[in-house]
Amino acid sequence: MSKKLEKILILLVDFFTINLTMILFFYFRVQTGWFNLLTEPAFLSTTAAVYLYWIILFTFSGMYKTWFASSRFDEFSTLFKTTFFGIFVLFFLIFYDDYMHGLPPNPPTFIIFYWGLLLISVGSGRIIIRSVQRNLLIKGIGRRNALIIGTGSSALNINQMIKKHRGLGLDIAGFISTDPDEKNFEAINGSLIGSIAILKNLIYENNIKTVIIALEKRQEEVISEVIEKCEGTNVSLKIVPDLYEIISGQARTSQIYGFPLIDIMPELMPEWEKSMKRAIDIIISLVFLVLSLPATLLTAVAIKIESKGPVFYKQERMGLNGKIFKIIKFRSMIQDAEKKSGPVWSMKDDPRITKIGRFIRRVRIDEIPQVINILKGEMSFVGPRPERPYFVEKLSQEIPLYKRRLKVRPGITGWAQVKHKYDESVDDVKVKLRYDLFYIENISLRMDFKILFRTVFVVLFGKGHYE
Repeated sequence: MSKKLEKILILLVDFFTINLTMILFFYFRVQTGWFNLLTEPAFLSTTAAVYLYWIILFTFSGMYKTWFASSRFDEFSTLFKTTFFGIFVLFFLIFYDDYMHGLPPNPPTFIIFYWGLLLISVGSGRIIIRSVQRNLLIKGIGRRNALIIGTGSSALNINQMIKKHRGLGLDIAGFISTDPDEKNFEAINGSLIGSIAILKNLIYENNIKTVIIALEKRQEEVISEVIEKCEGTNVSLKIVPDLYEIISGQARTSQIYGFPLIDIMPELMPEWEKSMKRAIDIIISLVFLVLSLPATLLTAVAIKIESKGPVFYKQERMGLNGKIFKIIKFRSMIQDAEKKSGPVWSMKDDPRITKIGRFIRRVRIDEIPQVINILKGEMSFVGPRPERPYFVEKLSQEIPLYKRRLKVRPGITGWAQVKHKYDESVDDVKVKLRYDLFYIENISLRMDFKILFRTVFVVLFGKGHYE
């Protein structure tokens, strides 16, 4: 089942079950006489508002993220926790509304009855969908190829457990040896397919979606090499629990279908925070576009008067998961600035920068058009600065884990921007990478707000590139 089809089915099931709950509740509340009513509630408007409320809450709690071999108990547990919080909030909203209109408060049984109906209805719908998905995986539909790093007893045990639990949806394509001279395993097992040195090629050649590290002893250098090889491949990287201490601080426990594997460097930001971050980006972008309109018009006129060429400058950048997009900025350099030199970094006293360009860079006005990139979902207000594909490929060869920056949506500002100057050399990139990795490993809404406030300080007091 494709991700798109899965989300459509879940949305349809939730639409049906949430509204069915409201229909049943309305019937029992109004028609049976079980509850005392001063006035009969409006059905359509109330149903639409409640449905929208639950959809937003489900989205923020991560209930529409792609499911893969997760247990149905975990699914229901997430639903229980989300609806418990939602009912709690709903109860106080109803209580406040009754109080403002001078009505007596509804008894607790009123909202508990609705919660019970909602849990049974939505829970049943989702369990049915997940059961269908699990059966499809068992029958061979939608399965994923996996590689096991290691050839010892731990690797063989993991292989047997995965074969036993077909509901995981994993097919082991083979084993990766940590010893390039190993031959006996291949002769006995017949499924050794290579070494770590060619891991990235094997991932692409065999359409690998999951890499499992199953080593017999602590081999920190092996794990580091595997992580580096898997950067930019969009594979799920997991490790057996016995080795959790090796990567302490870089892993988060996450059982899949009750299966004892631990995710290495997963998405550390909860789903509700990611949804909130995106919502904040959209709201601030729309407000900022309106408020910055006078500055935008004045800047456009000034650029056009000073030098020939377009007002806006578009350039290819590499974004989330390596996706290429065109960043939009006010042109701050002469036209065709890199026509002769090719891709180069900006310098502190770069002669290619115009007088207007130097000013709008100092006060960051040149970044305003990137709000369009944010609205399109290509960027965020806060995140690592997007780099050109040419430099990404070049720097990833010189700097380990550089492509780790592509795991989050790039931003207009970031921790590296408020802590360091513009990139003028590879040394600058290395310094800023440490800040970017710190941000990625500690990403949160709190961190984003902290960066935004510090960015305002940088702009107002002229810090950053010209400090």
